[in-house]
Amino acid sequence: MAKTKKTAKSKSAKNEKSVTKPANMPSDEAFTFQPLVPDAASQAGGTAANPLGQKKEWFENEDFWKNYGPIMFDSAHWAEAPGVAAAIQKIAGLKKGARILDAGCGPGRISVELALLGLDVTGVDIIQAELDAAAETATDEGVDISLVNADLRTYTTDKKFDAAINVYTSFGYCDTMEEDVQILKHICDAIKDGGWFIMEMTSREIAVQYFTPGEWFERAGKTVLTEFTVEGAWEGLRSRWILIDNKTGGRIEHEFVQRLYSAIELKRLLLGIGFKTAEVYGDFEFAPYNENAKTMVIVARK
Repeated sequence: MAKTKKTAKSKSAKNEKSVTKPANMPSDEAFTFQPLVPDAASQAGGTAANPLGQKKEWFENEDFWKNYGPIMFDSAHWAEAPGVAAAIQKIAGLKKGARILDAGCGPGRISVELALLGLDVTGVDIIQAELDAAAETATDEGVDISLVNADLRTYTTDKKFDAAINVYTSFGYCDTMEEDVQILKHICDAIKDGGWFIMEMTSREIAVQYFTPGEWFERAGKTVLTEFTVEGAWEGLRSRWILIDNKTGGRIEHEFVQRLYSAIELKRLLLGIGFKTAEVYGDFEFAPYNENAKTMVIVARK
């Protein structure tokens, strides 16, 4: 794959009637684990499974990343990588030689920059072509990083890390919430007691705030058309990406759904699987997570 280089009680309360929560009010303490949308294909006779016996997801398709990687990881995203890596190191207080896990490292955009800061980096990704690109970048930059081809839904390791990251909205694409939670559990298990987990992604609030039905732009020699629609009660965002080659006119398209989590949902999930604290911010500089936030950054500690 070609490298892609980055509320007061009333005084008359005794006269008030007690109010009980309606029986049909959703619980704040539990989640219902179920597919985001009906799996029509499997209902019609099943879909291909990966070597682990799970239904094969779109993000396991190497051809997708070969075509869409250069669009997602454009030069602007590579240019912001050093700042993101420096912020991660500062947040977790990582000294040179500290171990850090980049869960869902992709082409190594952040992994390589962390290595340049003197950290012992392990990048995990399900797509070998992305890992190959990360290795190439690491070689070009003269740093060593450990790269592991593995599915985060099943990835376990005896190695313990001082910190772990999952950034650039690399979460929420599994068929079920159970699988999403399993990923978070595996990441938590890989972190030392007292270690840090830094997660950055588009939350439900951010998706609502900045929703657009679509757009078009040109990048990497292609005209890119996007269409976005909401799944359920803002449970997910369906994205359709169409790429048209500016030279040949060739056209490919891909559609996928990202499950949307609110900040409080993710915070509760992280606390529920073993993290002692989880704070939500609007960026890597600890800006408030409010109406001005353009992303969600969760800083959790085990």
